[in-house]
Amino acid sequence: MGRETSLTRELRDAPQFYLTAPSPCPYLPKREERKVFTHLIGRRAGALNDALTQSGFRRSQTIAYRPACENCRACVSVRVKVEEFRPSQGLRRVFRRNADVCGNVVRTEPTSEQYALFRAYLDARHGDGGMADMTVLDYSMMVEDSHVQSRLIEYRMPGGERGTLVGVCLTDLLADGLSMVYSFYDPDERSRSLGTHMILDHIDRARALDLPHVYLGYWVNGSRKMAYKARFLPQERLGMNGWERAD
Repeated sequence: MGRETSLTRELRDAPQFYLTAPSPCPYLPKREERKVFTHLIGRRAGALNDALTQSGFRRSQTIAYRPACENCRACVSVRVKVEEFRPSQGLRRVFRRNADVCGNVVRTEPTSEQYALFRAYLDARHGDGGMADMTVLDYSMMVEDSHVQSRLIEYRMPGGERGTLVGVCLTDLLADGLSMVYSFYDPDERSRSLGTHMILDHIDRARALDLPHVYLGYWVNGSRKMAYKARFLPQERLGMNGWERAD
């Protein structure tokens, strides 16, 4: 057998992409979605996750995916420009409202306390969604099943010995920013706007790390579920001509 060349190594290590079957769109009525996906495993998983996130993919466990719908381009990747970001008056109110909430990076290990909050969040906010039937084992895999550099951030407010857990975010550390993979929070604390607070906190964390972006996933024009992402300006949205600024 001949020696392996750099070209054969590149071909061997190149990611393989797959296309899902059509399924109902979770964001817009009377539409179907398809996704293209690949696996994030092995020694090159981190670098591949960086490149794919910059190309509009999202991560779920060891899978990177993005929409590949034939007749729709509504899902738009969004990232906040950290250095230029200045919170609006409304966003400053949210930050002040949560002045007693403290976020801390913890071990990337699932806990029963986290799952109880996760379950309450799903039941209240996404009872009919694709994640509605996730078990404690599913949650554990979401947190632990990763070949890239991830962080788990807990948000607590005063109460009890350790404080009351009110929010959690699973975050990927990328070469050019932080990617908020999945976040959830106490649905009974609706007046606090905890989801917005966690984004503001991630912008501060990215600034402290001298990282230029916070990736928020997909913004869908016309979807009420995704409307909040347009509040974080300036931002960049991935279009046909690459990342385009939105103020």
